[in-house]
Amino acid sequence: MHKLTMVVNGQQMTAEIEARTLLSGFLRDRLGLTGTHIGCDTSQCGACMVLVNGQAVKACSVLAADLDGVEVTTIEGMANPDGSLGHIQQAFQDCHGLQCGFCTPGMVMSTAALLAENPKPTEDEVRHSLEGNICRCTGYQNIVRAVMAASGQDQGTKATAHV
Repeated sequence: MHKLTMVVNGQQMTAEIEARTLLSGFLRDRLGLTGTHIGCDTSQCGACMVLVNGQAVKACSVLAADLDGVEVTTIEGMANPDGSLGHIQQAFQDCHGLQCGFCTPGMVMSTAALLAENPKPTEDEVRHSLEGNICRCTGYQNIVRAVMAASGQDQGTKATAHV
């Protein structure tokens, strides 16, 4: 067993975990933060993306025990303090940047990391930053629009779906 202390979505927590526990499993099973989706368990799809000290990390590819003392932000931590959608989440809703929603938490977390590093990315930079996230539904156009809207660069946040 390994003692783990970290800040998750602004709340400090301590837990005893097995050394082999993945961050994704710890977040979902121990903390009940099920917005961190497990899509492939091989770090291919990006559905489990979280922020670790502000950097995008695929939670299925890192051991929780290796993250003692860090700050982790999950999709649940992206909401406003009153529980309403945060600005990135709202942009995804307004721009129809989701369909089934399975990839959306990972896309939002990747967007948060991108915008923290590059507040006004180009469309090419957005597409490049999302390469580690797979969406099987949308065709990505409205996801890119959502990221651009979240950065304040979209022509209008009420995007229509491309057919």
